[in-house]
Amino acid sequence: MFSKEVRQILPVIISPITDPLSHDVFDAGFLYFGQELQLTKSMILHKQIALMHDGYDAIYAVSPCVRLEKDTTTSRHLLEFSQVDFEFKDYSKEDVMHFMEELIVHVFSFVKDECKYELTELGRSLSVPTTPFKVFDKDEVEEKLGIDYEKLLSEQEKHSFLIISHEREFYDKEDPVKPGKYLNYDLVYPEGFGEALSGGEREHEHEQILKRMKRLGMDLEKYSSFVHLAERGILPKTAGAGFGVERLVRYLTGAKHIKDVVLFPKVPGEKVVL
Repeated sequence: MFSKEVRQILPVIISPITDPLSHDVFDAGFLYFGQELQLTKSMILHKQIALMHDGYDAIYAVSPCVRLEKDTTTSRHLLEFSQVDFEFKDYSKEDVMHFMEELIVHVFSFVKDECKYELTELGRSLSVPTTPFKVFDKDEVEEKLGIDYEKLLSEQEKHSFLIISHEREFYDKEDPVKPGKYLNYDLVYPEGFGEALSGGEREHEHEQILKRMKRLGMDLEKYSSFVHLAERGILPKTAGAGFGVERLVRYLTGAKHIKDVVLFPKVPGEKVVL
C-alpha cells in the first residue's frame, strides 16, 4: 500500500449504515439513545464516501468486521474478523483486478522468502502465482459446474484465480452495456480454500442506486444518508475490494480451519467462550 501511495484511514466500527450483504445474517444492530446503529459488516459505503474528499484518490483501512453468520458448515467463517478494505477513485474493474494480482504476488513472495523456517515447521509448500490470473465468468461456470462452482473450481485450480460478474449488493455496478452483468469480481484461493476477496466498481448515480435498491426490496429509509449524497450528485466514481486477514493467514499457513489462526476465535454455531 505504501509503495502504491494508498493512504491509510482509520476504520468505522459503529454507524447507522453498513454493508447490507447479499446473504442473510443475524442482526448486529442496537439502540443507542433512541438511534438504531450497526456494527460494521464492511466499510464499503464509508470508503466511497471518504473518496469524496479532493485530497483522497486511493485509501485503505484495516477494519474490524462483525458478521453473525448463519452458515455453520464451512471452515472459513468467523463472527468477527479483520478485513483490509481498499478503494480507488476513477478506477475500473480491470485496474483493481491488476492491483489485487500484484498485491497477492507481493504478499506470497514476501512470506515465502522471509518465513522459510515457519513454513517448513508447518509443512507448508507455498507457490507464488504468475500474472495475469485466470478469470472465469460466474454465469458460465455456474451453468457448467452447478451452484457449487466456486468450491469445485477452488479444489481444481493450482493458483489463485478470479470469478467475475456476480449479482449481489446494490452498490456493485451493473454493466451499462450488458444489463444483467456486473462489474465486480471475487478472488479465490486454490486447494479448496475458497473465496479470499470480493469487490467491484461502485454505483454512484442516484437513479441507478434507487433502481438497484428497489429491485432488491431494500428499506431506503435506512440508507437515507447515503442516498442523499447520491441525490446531490457528489458520490465519486470508485472501485475497490476487501480481503479477510484471517483467510489470508489460513491459506498461507495451510491451516485446516480458520479458527486455527485466530487467538480468540468465534465460529458460527459454536459457543463463544472468551
